[in-house]
Amino acid sequence: MSKKFSKILTVLAGLIGLVGFYFFIRIMMEGDEAIEAMLADITIKDTIVSPFIYFAKFVLIATALIAVVFSFINMVKNPQGLKTTLIGVLAMAVILVIAYMSASGDAVTDSVGRVLEGGEAGSVSKWVSTGIIFSGILGAIGFVFFLVDFGRSFVK
Repeated sequence: MSKKFSKILTVLAGLIGLVGFYFFIRIMMEGDEAIEAMLADITIKDTIVSPFIYFAKFVLIATALIAVVFSFINMVKNPQGLKTTLIGVLAMAVILVIAYMSASGDAVTDSVGRVLEGGEAGSVSKWVSTGIIFSGILGAIGFVFFLVDFGRSFVK
């Protein structure tokens, strides 16, 4: 990466940080009471928090798009990296299928067996269970690799 491009990115990151800091200070100056009153009364126009939320959404979408675009550009420039990436994506897909097959679509209940609000049985419950199992599997794999790396460094 060239020095000029690096400086441009640094300035851009600084500007995004300053805008976010401006919104933070603006929200803090209004105080909790003003925000709670605005949330309680639907007729009051939200001019305190909404601009910050729109800015955060814009930054999130822009960051995601930039990450995806540059990832594709780098994969096209580096075919060996493309092969490695495809193997990694395939492995993640296999883990996701395993998590989906082992997930339960049952209703979510509390300690006495009552179904919680929004916890009805169905596809949403199954996908939530899939996400939890998927995260657990990835966490376990990460922990195993951590232990292996720790063991290797301990032996040296």
